[in-house]
Amino acid sequence: MSRIYNFSAGPAVLPEPVLEQAAEEMLDWRGTGMSVMEMSHRGKAFVSIAEQAQADLKELLNVPDGYQVLFLQGGATAQFAAVPLNLLGDHASADYVNTGSWSKKAIAEARQYGAVNVVAEGAQTDPMGIPPQSQWQTDPNAAYLHYCANETITGVEFLDIPDSQGVPLVSDMSSTFLSRPIDVSQFGVIYAGAQKNFGPAGLTVVIVRDDLLSRASAQTPSVWHYQAQSKADSMLNTPATYSWYIAGLVFQWLKREGGLEAMAKRNARKAAKLYAAIDQSDFYRNPVEPSARSWMNVPFVLADDQLDSAFLKAASEAGLETLKGHRSVGGMRASIYNAMPESGVDALIEFMADFEKQNG
Repeated sequence: MSRIYNFSAGPAVLPEPVLEQAAEEMLDWRGTGMSVMEMSHRGKAFVSIAEQAQADLKELLNVPDGYQVLFLQGGATAQFAAVPLNLLGDHASADYVNTGSWSKKAIAEARQYGAVNVVAEGAQTDPMGIPPQSQWQTDPNAAYLHYCANETITGVEFLDIPDSQGVPLVSDMSSTFLSRPIDVSQFGVIYAGAQKNFGPAGLTVVIVRDDLLSRASAQTPSVWHYQAQSKADSMLNTPATYSWYIAGLVFQWLKREGGLEAMAKRNARKAAKLYAAIDQSDFYRNPVEPSARSWMNVPFVLADDQLDSAFLKAASEAGLETLKGHRSVGGMRASIYNAMPESGVDALIEFMADFEKQNG
């Protein structure tokens, strides 16, 4: 059976070598006689898997001393509540940037636990973008400044790290995590769901600065309590063991591929050629300001939306799947995460050109 090119926004494509290794180890992980998903999370075998994954992730990101790397559950959505519960402390409010659907969800959740100051509103209509930081109305006494690095639905991305001016910077990096190097030292908290760029659903990585661990509200559930989970090595309860294992395989794959510097070059190249194909055509259009275009999620619309169904049907027949845009915005969306090979982007561009010739 031949594999398709899967452009799903998440759960998303995984590297084939990772899937092949997982298949080989499914019934017997390294002579233990059992699958990873059958192991006790407190047994030596799984503890070794967990420790190696954490070490590899720290190496990939060059995580400095003074940070904890947690492997939690609940997705990024759980972190919408966990962040204010852990970080508001005795502060009156927190600052949030609203650039799209996931920002809105984070803001709505945070408002259940404290006051939220929305410092800036990104354009939600065509063309979509991010207001310059000079226009943000930030509070120097805020508990933290939160932003979503990449809005998966609309393909709006921060291409630079905001200057938080000394306030702890918090970022939802679910769909950009490990797509390029980042300076972890600029952040108070980074969180990311695995199912977009580094594993299957069920796992969320949280990187939190040590000095923020003591702020948690008394009402913070223990499973989302950063300090409690740090002391328990992310095993306060049974973790998402198999997702953690697969993430570890992805980390090892990234290292073999040349690390995040190599990923950045590859991802920039993939995105550039796809945007170029869209921009050079009158048949397709991307609704995002060029200064905020995502490397990972590329939405586009057809000049005649009556052709959407025909486009998707023909694409599927060509082995190009899950290109339908999110129901809230319509059109198409190609998610081109780390594991999407450049050949997949090339195949999509070729298909788009052929479809335009036949229908333009």
